[in-house]
Amino acid sequence: MKKTDDILIDRLNSNVELINQMSRYIIDSGGKRLRPLLLLLSARATNYTGTDHHAIAVVIELIHTATLLHDDVVDQSTQRRKVWHHNMELYLY
Repeated sequence: MKKTDDILIDRLNSNVELINQMSRYIIDSGGKRLRPLLLLLSARATNYTGTDHHAIAVVIELIHTATLLHDDVVDQSTQRRKVWHHNMELYLY
């Protein structure tokens, strides 16, 4: 996961400070990052010998994060699955 996190940090580096803050939040939030982990485990289980699996894991994590951002901000949701969620604190302030 370290290599995947490094690629994620590199890809999210921006001249826009808000984007950098959100990137740090994604990395430092301690989320499970289950989706990219499953991809990396699948690559290992199938003896994948290529070099793209970490980049694809980053894409999966970014898509997942974008869907959460959409739910939280675009839909102006204060709850996820009928429970208040801590991610709203980042977007509300």
